[in-house]
Amino acid sequence: MGYSEEERAFIEWYPRGYGVGFKVKERLFETQTKYQRLELYQTEGFGKLLVLDGTVQLVEIGEESYHEVLVHPVMLAHPNPKRVLIIGGGDGGTLREVLRHESVEKATMVEIDEMVVEVSRIYLGIDRGAFDDPRAELIIGDGVKYLKETEERFDVIIVDSTDPVGPAKLLFSEEFYRSAYEKLNEKGLYITQAGSVYLFTNELLDAYKAMKKVFDRVYYFSFPVIGYASPWSFLVGVKGDLDFRKVDVSRAPEKLYYYDPERHETLFQMPKYVRELLEKE
Repeated sequence: MGYSEEERAFIEWYPRGYGVGFKVKERLFETQTKYQRLELYQTEGFGKLLVLDGTVQLVEIGEESYHEVLVHPVMLAHPNPKRVLIIGGGDGGTLREVLRHESVEKATMVEIDEMVVEVSRIYLGIDRGAFDDPRAELIIGDGVKYLKETEERFDVIIVDSTDPVGPAKLLFSEEFYRSAYEKLNEKGLYITQAGSVYLFTNELLDAYKAMKKVFDRVYYFSFPVIGYASPWSFLVGVKGDLDFRKVDVSRAPEKLYYYDPERHETLFQMPKYVRELLEKE
């Protein structure tokens, strides 16, 4: 797993020998932060590539295929999302998309690794000014601890974390989901990415099972994300009587590249065998 100087390529290896790779022009930056190894590369055809602990976080050209789908479906399914919590998302892409919604009065982002934010602001700039928006609050800290201790309540909670394996597993636990449910308003939505449909199927099933014990309803969907072992899975937890299958198209931001609110129903396509496994839970 990682960068090969000889091949001038970065490859992320998934289970069963499946890899996602990019041809690399040069390594722009690398460091060991307090929490993880951070690398940044210039690729041949996809702009800059951000890597944490050997796993692809995003590629500059096409990152919207992840951030749009993580943010807009839940924002448009909620009738009036004013207060939003983002856990993780240090590159700023999720914050950027959240702040495209005029209803948002405050977006709080809790990122554990300050270096991710600093490097992303200096080298990537995909936040496009979101960190400087007066509605944005950046907290450097542990999202699990913050959610347990905060007295604030939110309309939407978005977890933009690393894969549901290793250190991030706490973000996919029943205990964490209960904290999130408690901190949602009477009507609220929670969304998390849940890994590769084909290669992290067991992790997806575990997260879905845990969420079903907590939320009033749980939805699953998938989307092809550039740079990941797609299709990529997402899970949505509902508090109250909201229907995630219905979105307010009239509030959709202009110039979306990947997520199409008018074709919202296409999100719910899932391979038959995976859907059957999920429906057994």
